[in-house]
Amino acid sequence: MKSILVLLATLCFTMQSLDLNSIRDAYKDAAQDKTKTEAFYNALKKVTKKNKVELVAYKGAAIALVSKQAITLKEKKEGFIEGVTLVEYAITKAPNNIEVRFIRLGIQENTPKLLKYKDNIEKDKLFILKQYKNISSSHLKNHIKDYILQSKAFTDEEKTLILDS
Repeated sequence: MKSILVLLATLCFTMQSLDLNSIRDAYKDAAQDKTKTEAFYNALKKVTKKNKVELVAYKGAAIALVSKQAITLKEKKEGFIEGVTLVEYAITKAPNNIEVRFIRLGIQENTPKLLKYKDNIEKDKLFILKQYKNISSSHLKNHIKDYILQSKAFTDEEKTLILDS
């Protein structure tokens, strides 16, 4: 039954155009519920480096999320590296894009220390705090705010600043 639901969700999701609002919502769901990870990944499977940098970064996040469920340590590591390589590519292409920096922050904050992918947490956090007020998309702004409010990387004072924005 669960597989049928995942298949239906995947089909419905991939039939829709890849609009960022849907992708953001699917990312949030996939990050919180591993049963939704596969559908999120499948929706982004056809994204290439020629697509919007945000989609490339979300595809990288999807690959990283799927790699957590791999069976062997080698598959986990290879998947993780493939995913973060896409995220880093997106940041190289658009270093001032708050959404791709937000995606990297989320991955780095939730990655085990063992993987040594935590170098940009403070830099991305400060960038996001500084640029937050300039976000024109209310959906993106709420998406980032929701993350910040539950994040351990942000202090209570920083969370209050976001709430007051």
